[in-house]
This record gives sequence, structure tokens and C-alpha cells, in this order.
Amino acid sequence: MSWATSSTKALQHAGLTEDQLAATTGIEANRIKDAEDYRYDFTCAELQKLAVALGLNEVGVCAMGEGKYPLPALPALPFALRVIALPYGIGRVNAFVLQNCATQTTLLVDTVDCPERLAAAWPAGVPQPAAVLLTHWDRDHAGGLPAVTLRQPGVSVLAPAARQGLAVEVMGEGEVRRIGGFCVRAFRTPGHIAEHNAYHVTAEDSVNPGVLFSGDLIFAGSLGGAFYCCQTLHREARRVVAALPEQTIVAPGHGPLTTIANERRFNPFLG
Repeated sequence: MSWATSSTKALQHAGLTEDQLAATTGIEANRIKDAEDYRYDFTCAELQKLAVALGLNEVGVCAMGEGKYPLPALPALPFALRVIALPYGIGRVNAFVLQNCATQTTLLVDTVDCPERLAAAWPAGVPQPAAVLLTHWDRDHAGGLPAVTLRQPGVSVLAPAARQGLAVEVMGEGEVRRIGGFCVRAFRTPGHIAEHNAYHVTAEDSVNPGVLFSGDLIFAGSLGGAFYCCQTLHREARRVVAALPEQTIVAPGHGPLTTIANERRFNPFLG
């Protein structure tokens, strides 16, 4: 996530206009507006002023503004995790394929935007999933679902909300499902939209902290856009981060993988 993208979200969360932020920081409003259009030349000192005014983590803001947001070395997992990252808009959208090496059970988390693109990107030699976990029903995360349901009728689809004409199992806050050696726990995380889940997935026979599939809740260095409620999004992100071990991998709907520890330390919105 860029500083330009995060600055727009930060203004929304702080309830400030560009002119109000300019008056607080002494930075010209036109430069702040340019930053929202991906044109910025802030010094580190100016980024620190912006961070303080917006209630953000100063270290994380400076790192992001300099294009050096830190990413951690990822801990080992007791199952295979493959990322399907495809271009979408000005960025990329992620889907994730998990395979339990002992049971050979496969899970798919989100589906990218298009059945044909998901089918073309499916890892060679990996079986179709026993279940699909959808963080939310936005097209970029659920549009590829027919690629799975047409190939494998009756596949389990777990989601935060039902959809007419589809066989969907709704997962609520704290609910757990055990599927082929995986343990899936749902967090209900409204904010980006009203009906959104994050999923914490671990191996049943391991104490490894596993992976949080955060959808459009938490990204490396940012949070999702708050189309439902900014305050709710921020609250839910902090709640989920506080609930999980530091070595938990965070697999977001967009952008690179990170860890809970890294986001606690550097994420401008969580530090």
C-alpha cells in the first residue's frame, strides 16, 4: 500500500479535510491534495507531522512515504500455502490455496475476480478444494467462484453472508470448522463492508500459529477502505490483531504477506 492510498483512508478516519490538515501541520493544502493523487515529495519531518495530526504510527508512515515499508521473514507453516496474485485495477488481488500434506485436503480462500482467470492460475497438480472460504462478496474476491462450483458441484462454500441461488454456509463470530486436518475460525469483521469475515486457519495437529486471511480488513502497512464504517473497521482490525499470536502470518486480500508482529510494530493504523 502506498502513502497516497493510506493518506486518503487516514483523512477519513481522522474526520479532517485537506485544508484542516494543512492548518494543523503547516504543509500546503495543495501538496496534501497532490499526495492523494500519487504525487508527493514530503520530507521525513513533514511525514512525522502528518502522522501526529492523523493519529498514525510515525515510524510506519515515514517508512511508507520513503517506499521502504518493512516486510518480515515469514515463519514456516505445517501446510503448503500458495498465493494466486493477479492484476486488478491499479494493484493486485490475492487468492490463497492451502494444502494439508498429511490429508492432501485443499482449501481455497477467496477466488479473484473471474472464473477463467482463477482456472488459468490454478497450481498444477493441486486438487480442487474441499471448501472455499470467502472473506466477502465483492467481485474481486468472489467473482471466480464458478470456476470451483462448476468443476466440483457440492463443494462447501463458507462466507459471512448467504447469496440467493448458492449453497452457502454462513460462518459467524468465533465459529470453528474442521476440514481435512485444518481448523478454521471465523472473525466477523465489518467495516470495509457490512458483511465481512477474516479467517484464522491452523493445522489441527500443530501448535503453529497459522495464517490470518484478512481480506480487506488489514494489509501490510494499511487497512482496507471503509465503505461501511471507518470507526468499525479500525476497531475490528485492532481487535483481531490483539487476539492472535505475533508469529501469525497475515495473508491479505491485496498486497504482500506480513505478520501480526510486523503490523503491530509498523502499520500506521495499528501502532
